[in-house]
Amino acid sequence: MNTAIWWIRRDLRLSDNQALAAAMHQASMVIPVFILDPGLLNSPYIGQTRLGFLFDGLCALDADLRRRGSALILREGNPLEVLHTLCLESGAESIFAEADISPYARRRDEQVKRELPLNLLSGVTVHTPEVLRKAEGSPYTVFTPFSRMWCSLPFPGGPLAAPERLPVLPPLPSLGIPAIPRHPADSPFPAGESEAQRRLASFADFTIYRYAEDRSRMDLDGTSGLSPYLRFGMVSARQAAWAARQAEAWAKNAAERQGAETWLNELIWREFYAAILYHFPYVRRLAFRPQLREISWRDAPADFAAWVEGQTGYPVVDAAMRQLQNTGWIHNRARMIAASFLIKDLLIDWRLGECHFMQHLLDGDPAANNGGWQWVAGTGTDAAPYFRVFNPMLQGIKFDPQGAYVRRWVPELTTVPNDFIHAPWKMPADVQRRVGCFIGKDYPAPLVDHALARERALNIYKVKG
Repeated sequence: MNTAIWWIRRDLRLSDNQALAAAMHQASMVIPVFILDPGLLNSPYIGQTRLGFLFDGLCALDADLRRRGSALILREGNPLEVLHTLCLESGAESIFAEADISPYARRRDEQVKRELPLNLLSGVTVHTPEVLRKAEGSPYTVFTPFSRMWCSLPFPGGPLAAPERLPVLPPLPSLGIPAIPRHPADSPFPAGESEAQRRLASFADFTIYRYAEDRSRMDLDGTSGLSPYLRFGMVSARQAAWAARQAEAWAKNAAERQGAETWLNELIWREFYAAILYHFPYVRRLAFRPQLREISWRDAPADFAAWVEGQTGYPVVDAAMRQLQNTGWIHNRARMIAASFLIKDLLIDWRLGECHFMQHLLDGDPAANNGGWQWVAGTGTDAAPYFRVFNPMLQGIKFDPQGAYVRRWVPELTTVPNDFIHAPWKMPADVQRRVGCFIGKDYPAPLVDHALARERALNIYKVKG
């Protein structure tokens, strides 16, 4: 019997899985294996929240495999050594996996390919970074021409259906899926492909048509909530882009069409950041812009701790950081506000914030997270200009006008009137008494004066830029 290994990494799904499809086409026996890699598990960028989500996702995938007659084989150790042993045990003649773009993943796969028959298929992105180059062969470093190129390429077919049956596995040793860290049963993000498919279908049917209008409102459920599922491939990038294109085709008017186009544009941003990390792996350690690599960042551990704990005195910033603590996710607008506050108001190195997000986000993706932080910091490709500093009060007023987002995550401010919800330190003493919220006691006073902090950041950036 011809045997192939399906090496699962960031593709915890059966539908539209090109690596699985290729393995099934090549061999009559397919062995699904996931390897607990110490090189990743011990990374300073790993977090217990994301690990719990991953382990729950593996449980869901194992259940889906068992319903089709197969099962997940779980091993732990150096991937090359584990795969070599599994090939000897099973007689596998080929290995199929979805190509990844991070520096570590590429080094790992090159090492495996030198010694074992590893076949890499696309899937992390719709179009691979190698395809998305300028006419002379250099990579794009500006989003708009990148997106034009992306849209000009033929779409690589519709998503593949999940196989109805898989071969029954021979007896092979397998570890149990770790139960700790545990993904909370009441998490707003249940792990697994079925939940990813449900969310995508629901979003593409309704919410996507108002996405352009509602996506920045922190108080509304106006986003897809699919980022953790895309991170672990519980839904494929192609499925998401296909749904956006279908929604665009079915839109009833220009406003609905704009909603679908705007969401597709966000998916293309995800692919842009993947291409940047692929072509410029140093961005994980350094600013993309050389002239902004020597900014005099403050060493301010107490301020950083206040930001982490959601105790800065700026309600929308604190709401964002507490949402992260409680759910492992932050609304994208709130991410930008919180990041801008750390970098520009507190003048703390963006890499500290990037690492903290990676340690706590369910959707912590090395390319997208780095790209987002460098955009806010003004140090990356297509970065926000250095003089763009998010005003947390104005951002709150515009994108959380009644303070619902703040009140949900900062309960100390529940009784604060709308007029003061985004600047509670402006409440007169009699109002503080009446609502039972004393600034400096029940809720912290502002950590810094935003106007002064903004000027300080602009002066430092101006010198370096």
